[in-house]
Amino acid sequence: MKSPIRFPLFVISSVLALAVQMQAADPAPADDKGKTKEAANMNKDELRKKLTPQQYAVACEGSTEPAFHNAYWNNHEPGIYVDVISGEPLFASTDKFDSGTGWPSFTQTLKKEAIVEKKDDSFGMIRTEVRSSKSDAHLGHVFNDGPQPTGMRYCINSASLRFIPVAELKAKGYGEYLELFEKKGEAAKGEKK
Repeated sequence: MKSPIRFPLFVISSVLALAVQMQAADPAPADDKGKTKEAANMNKDELRKKLTPQQYAVACEGSTEPAFHNAYWNNHEPGIYVDVISGEPLFASTDKFDSGTGWPSFTQTLKKEAIVEKKDDSFGMIRTEVRSSKSDAHLGHVFNDGPQPTGMRYCINSASLRFIPVAELKAKGYGEYLELFEKKGEAAKGEKK
């Protein structure tokens, strides 16, 4: 039995970036007026109105945004990342790390039940796709080559996410996550008193 062909991560990243023919866009929803947790059962026409073309292509059609040309790959501000469609909390900056891939990478999710994993054999590779359990948005992929303590790398498209800074968590309905940043001493830096 032959061993599977293994490609270096930078080759895979380059191939995926070339496969995408869409330009990077700011992943903040065009109609974001402070509404956070929205219904996840929007139809395609409603989603096209709510999302930018890049967000729609990634979250709804499974596309991949270009590496190093997306909103959050190099974001170091404390806060959480939520599903761009439903507002469901997915990841925290406390679990974010620089993977060198050009996409936001996290060691774990905020809530395991917020993510659904599916086998993905596209592009001649076998990977594990991650989708939002609430909206079924395509988020990215998870790999077992991340740092400790989990050893996992959730490699996620910025276009599938909306970032909520620590200073806005309470006002936008995510106050329960302030505790994460109080433990790290980041809440005092970003939270408005």
